[in-house]
Amino acid sequence: MHHPSVNQTNRLFAPQLNVSPRLLLGPGPSNAHPRVLQALSMRQVGHLDPEFLQIMNDNQVLLRYAWQTDNKFTIPVSGTGSAAMEATLANGVERGDVVLIGLNGYFGHRLVDMAQRYGAEVRTMMRPWGEVFTLDEIRAGLAEHRPKILALVHAETSTGACQPLEGVAELCHQYGTLLLVDSVTSLGGVPLFLDAWGVDMAYSGSQKCLSCPPGIAPLTFNERAMDKIMNRASQVPNWYLDMTMLGRYWGNERTYHHTAPINMNYGLREALRLVAEEGLAERWARHRATAELFWEGLASMGLSCHVAAEHRLPSLTTVRVPEGVDSKAVVVALRERYNIEIAGGLGELAGKVWRIGLMGFNSRAENVVLLLAALKEVLK
Repeated sequence: MHHPSVNQTNRLFAPQLNVSPRLLLGPGPSNAHPRVLQALSMRQVGHLDPEFLQIMNDNQVLLRYAWQTDNKFTIPVSGTGSAAMEATLANGVERGDVVLIGLNGYFGHRLVDMAQRYGAEVRTMMRPWGEVFTLDEIRAGLAEHRPKILALVHAETSTGACQPLEGVAELCHQYGTLLLVDSVTSLGGVPLFLDAWGVDMAYSGSQKCLSCPPGIAPLTFNERAMDKIMNRASQVPNWYLDMTMLGRYWGNERTYHHTAPINMNYGLREALRLVAEEGLAERWARHRATAELFWEGLASMGLSCHVAAEHRLPSLTTVRVPEGVDSKAVVVALRERYNIEIAGGLGELAGKVWRIGLMGFNSRAENVVLLLAALKEVLK
């Protein structure tokens, strides 16, 4: 009997992994902190090992600090930021619930898509991309639609705008509405006070201002949100992201649900330790100072920002593409000549802006100087 040759090892083996030294100044991921990379490479223990359970506890405590919340239910979800986004809707939404979503960028549209899949009756409020909602607009939306949930994007990664949240929860309480907030590009980089601002549900990602690779995603629910979730008439329609089951793994019972991403939890723990070590106020101030240095440099080059100064995100800047410049060609040239990643615009801003992130470990003056010099060369 003729057997095919197994002697093809040379062709089957890929060469040793060698990744270019990119400086990631796009909308995310940002470069992970060296200490986070070191933590990721630590040997594994099991996901029910007492040592790992302690790491889980550490992550919960550190996340509460980063978010400025006392919420008991605060965990990292196994998956990227979009998994935590989906988890809030899968758990919080029941078929027929009216959900009001603020649409002023790409991620508002993603919330609409997800909420509809879970049977929500979606209503929307619109603002041009790069603008934010006023309290009056939010009040009018709540009065008209009387939703179970109001979803707002705190830091809109597609536009670089930061939605003010003070006063929103007070309005929500008048209508029995839960406030859901996307803090993917703000956690660890932009002032954020979940409890003081009355946020009921929030999610984030690891790869932006926390300087950890993507793959694990913070999620938090307060008591109001947990009451709604625990009193659902129907099961959570997503097994993997069912927090009524996952809560037993992260809570006192430690009941197996799925194998947690061990090393990602190591990485997140180190990332959050770095936040606590630096101090939130200091970290927010650093992101602001680095962004202002960048904005000044752009102005001196004759380049302008898309978002009004008072609503501009320190972690993500949208820079207007000058007349007659090919935005894609600039992105390619920065990558090929200088190993710098920036991104073009999404959706309504496609071709009109560049999206430039100065997040976490990358929020440093030397990166601003380097980027401005490279941009100057490329625009010549």
